[in-house]
Amino acid sequence: MEKFHSSSARSMPGRVFTQLLEVAQDQHGYVTPRDARALNINPLRLQDLVRQGLAEHVAHGVYRIVLVPMTALDQYMEASLWPQVARGVLCAETALDLHELCDVNPAKIHMTVPTGYRPRRDVPKLYTLHYCDLDDQDVTRHEGIPIVTPYRAILDGIGSHLGSRLLGQAIDNAKARGLLTREQLADVRRRQKAPDPA
Repeated sequence: MEKFHSSSARSMPGRVFTQLLEVAQDQHGYVTPRDARALNINPLRLQDLVRQGLAEHVAHGVYRIVLVPMTALDQYMEASLWPQVARGVLCAETALDLHELCDVNPAKIHMTVPTGYRPRRDVPKLYTLHYCDLDDQDVTRHEGIPIVTPYRAILDGIGSHLGSRLLGQAIDNAKARGLLTREQLADVRRRQKAPDPA
């Protein structure tokens, strides 16, 4: 049976809060029950923090420590934590935008989740899920937020039939910034020019 720290709510803020705060500082202020369990802390302690005004319950299974300053990237971190078990990876147009590869302006936050993942609750309207089992080499971090690499983001754009102007812009920018290997550059150019299968 899993053991948890037995600190009472009256002892907070204390060691439990400090441990959760350290995690939150690496995740734009956000923590989840999964994070608590990884620290051997009873996830119910997150609700104690909410009652004490030290945290906010922002979505199912997602909490935000209020001491951590908010940033423009908060919504992306929250999105990546929303699937909980799966842990989403920002992808497609969202990744192209955050990598500043082209002038795409996504209306939704695009996330890749494993093919076997099935949401237990309705997916928020702001999120678009893409189902794919990513390799480790496909994933990087943008200010601590899991996101696909520029190469993978361009492949996502090709796969979703993003406009040729935006794709060309993304490829040119990635090349100019040295974000693609010679092989990757040749691959995306070949794929971009390939006709759609009948």
